[in-house]
Amino acid sequence: MGRLDGKVALISGAARGQGAEEARLFAEEGAKVILGDIEHEEGQRVAQEVGGIYVPLNVAKEADWIAAVAVAEEKFGALHILVNNAAILRRAPIEDCTLEEYEQVIAVNQTGVFLGIKSAVRLMKRTGGSIVNISSTAGIRGPANNVAYVASKFAIRGMTKVAANEFAKYGIRVNSVHPGLIETPMIDPFFDDEAIRTFAARQLINRLGTSREVAEMVLFLASDASSYSTGAEFICDGGVTTGNRP
Repeated sequence: MGRLDGKVALISGAARGQGAEEARLFAEEGAKVILGDIEHEEGQRVAQEVGGIYVPLNVAKEADWIAAVAVAEEKFGALHILVNNAAILRRAPIEDCTLEEYEQVIAVNQTGVFLGIKSAVRLMKRTGGSIVNISSTAGIRGPANNVAYVASKFAIRGMTKVAANEFAKYGIRVNSVHPGLIETPMIDPFFDDEAIRTFAARQLINRLGTSREVAEMVLFLASDASSYSTGAEFICDGGVTTGNRP
C-alpha cells in the first residue's frame, strides 16, 4: 500500500527542483499527480515520467488556478492534496530592491499561495485533505539582502495558520514547510561553490539538503501519517535555525 493510494494531488512549480521531486515521490506512493508550472517542456517531461498530468500554471493568475483545479475535478472528481511549491528568489538590500522586483516576488511567492488555497478548497471541502505550503527558513528569520523573499515567506506562515483555522471544520489540514539551503536550480545564480561550502560548513549538519529530503517531509504532511498536525511549521534546514557548528 502506498502512503497516498487513492489521493489526487496538485503541485505548483512541479517542473523541476523540489516540486518535481515531490511529484515523483507522490506518484511512487500511489497518488494521481497534477503538475503545474510555467516551464512547459520540463513540466510535460516530468508528468510523462511519473504518469501524471501537466497543466500550465502561472501561480500569480487566478484563472490558471481555477483551470488547474478544474482538471482535477474533470479527470478524477476530487482533490485531496495541494502543495504550494512555486517560488522565485530575488536578492537585494532594501535600498537597492526596486518596487518592480519586490512586487514580482510577492506576486509569485505570496499571492500565488493565497490563490492556490482559495482555488483548491472549493473542491477539497468535499473530501477533506491536506494543504502544504512551502515557506523557507527565510520565513523564520530575516537574513539580510532578501527583503522581498523574506517578506513573502513570512506571509506564508501567517496564511497557513489562518487557513488551518478556517478549514479545519471541513477536515482540511494546512501546514508549512521551511527548507534551508537546498540543492535546486533556484539557488544557482546566487550561490557559487565557495559560498555554498562556507554556508554549509557552519550548519549543524554541514551539507546542503536535497530535494528528496524536503519531498519526504511534504509527503508526511500530505499523508494520513500527520493526521494530528495542522497550522504547524516543519523545518528542514540542517539545523541552521538552531545554531551554528562550534
